[in-house]
Amino acid sequence: NRTIGAISGNLSLLYHRNVRVLDTLLARVLLEVAGATIAQIIIIALLILLGWIDMPKDTFYMIIAWVLMAFFALGLGLIICSIAQKFEAFGKIWGTLSFVLLPLSGAFFFVHALPSQAQQYATLLPMIHGTEMFRHGYFGDNIITYESISYLVICDLAMLLIGLIMVKNFSKGIEPQ
Repeated sequence: NRTIGAISGNLSLLYHRNVRVLDTLLARVLLEVAGATIAQIIIIALLILLGWIDMPKDTFYMIIAWVLMAFFALGLGLIICSIAQKFEAFGKIWGTLSFVLLPLSGAFFFVHALPSQAQQYATLLPMIHGTEMFRHGYFGDNIITYESISYLVICDLAMLLIGLIMVKNFSKGIEPQ
């Protein structure tokens, strides 16, 4: 999550009347998502060409999962950046705290392999649904997945709304140098 540095790195752009704080944040998120997307496409294509993995069963479903996770990242980025603007110490420790999100994303385990009680708790995390959607798109019905598109969309929209409100509130006090 690099939105924290997006404002300070682009502060001089705020001299332009049409450039707002939100623009710098959106540009940073777009750059990060584009980079991750290109890397993902290259890695999957290379592994398919080498014959190490099969073609995905439902590429469109994988793309939907990827887009929904990008919106999740945008919402989270706006919230984290807003908190970091208010509490500078949070911005400094977020890099360390963010490492907790990777194991919580479901990237290292299948929800189906968890005990049923743990499955209930795991599916409360929106990131799990994006990861499970991506898996479902790749493996198809060969594996059991636990995703809810509506839950992920609602969480994405809620985080975007909260993030946009928070950015609006703190951006009034940002002055170009």
